[in-house]
Amino acid sequence: MTGWVRQILEGYGQKVTVQTGETTVDVRAFLQPVPERGERAREEATPIGWVDVRLWLYLGQMALEETDTLGWNGWTFRVRSCRPYYVGDRLSHYWAVLEREREAAGCGS
Repeated sequence: MTGWVRQILEGYGQKVTVQTGETTVDVRAFLQPVPERGERAREEATPIGWVDVRLWLYLGQMALEETDTLGWNGWTFRVRSCRPYYVGDRLSHYWAVLEREREAAGCGS
């Protein structure tokens, strides 16, 4: 990974937790919501209200797998896809498309 990308992530990236199998790793990465083209925020109506269903973009120094989950700001994300990003022949960083995991609604009796 290029040194300048690592410096930017360490200085300005958000603290995130990656759960991969039984292992939990704290890393720094950039996360941001990615609305669909021409859309402000994608929402879906549910019986209990509106839910934000935007995808999120991950830029970081750790490769993610589709079985991994990522925690940030009290939210949990599921990895949809992850790819390395190269500048020339040098690995620059990894990017991934994430979606927020929805909490299961339960009913008390």
